[in-house]
Amino acid sequence: MTRLSILDQSPIGEGSTPAEALQATVELAKAADTLGVTRYWLAEHHGSPGFAGTAPEILIPIILGATRRMRIGSGGVLLPRYPATKVAEVFSILAGLYPGRVDLGLGRAGGPPEHFPQDVTDLKRWLGDDPQIWLLGASTTSGALAAKLGTAYAFAHFLNPPPGVEAMEAYHERSPAPASALAVRVIVADTEARAGDLARSVLLWRSRKDLGDDRPLPSVETARCHRWTSTELERASNNSRALIAGTPEQVRPVLLDLAQLHGTDELVVNVLTHDPADRLRTYELLAEILAPASSGARLVSP
Repeated sequence: MTRLSILDQSPIGEGSTPAEALQATVELAKAADTLGVTRYWLAEHHGSPGFAGTAPEILIPIILGATRRMRIGSGGVLLPRYPATKVAEVFSILAGLYPGRVDLGLGRAGGPPEHFPQDVTDLKRWLGDDPQIWLLGASTTSGALAAKLGTAYAFAHFLNPPPGVEAMEAYHERSPAPASALAVRVIVADTEARAGDLARSVLLWRSRKDLGDDRPLPSVETARCHRWTSTELERASNNSRALIAGTPEQVRPVLLDLAQLHGTDELVVNVLTHDPADRLRTYELLAEILAPASSGARLVSP
């Protein structure tokens, strides 16, 4: 069985507001708590018109209070931006109020990384085993670092697929008590046509972002009518390698193969759609197909 978890960036659709995106996050978390989801992580992004999730330490207690079963955590706190003592204080309070339900995912972006290993070591000493500390990485070396620091480890396949197998192998081989997950970007819909439309929307958003035109997520209609430039098409082709899209029957074997290839039994799924209803539908379908066994997802080009 492959466990389903969620990475939520609180995406903002064109024509929507950050406040609406944050409310959609709370509503999605409530629904996910009934779907058998293992953990629900809130991302930290700054200065992006497409994401409202800038402060996971604010969203985490709100969602802990709105749910009953899932683990809730950061995916992740950008540790170089903050004093480690302050991060410890915040998450110590959260774990005290909700024992056994809090994750502290840590990223190395956001500032000079040279103090990161010592800061993680200090956090482990101050916090103990609750919350559970995760190192989040997208590089070849991040798995070995997580093993050395004695944390759980999540590899961001949706950001940088190629180093994933090597990074996960380094972690599993060197960690005395490995606990790992693979973060993937997925879209599932009831029909192949709908999945293709939603995928094109994500690919248009990502292509624009890569080319310095960072905007909220375009609607299906905007993506359908868009006249793609050759440069956008090139970026979309490259980015489609990290996007798994299709019907449940198409997506399931791809996800199970990815989990097996990376040696993990947990997928942390990131879904970006203009309409929150499409995001929820993806997770509903994933919850149906990942726990039972039945059975290719294709990557959609614009």
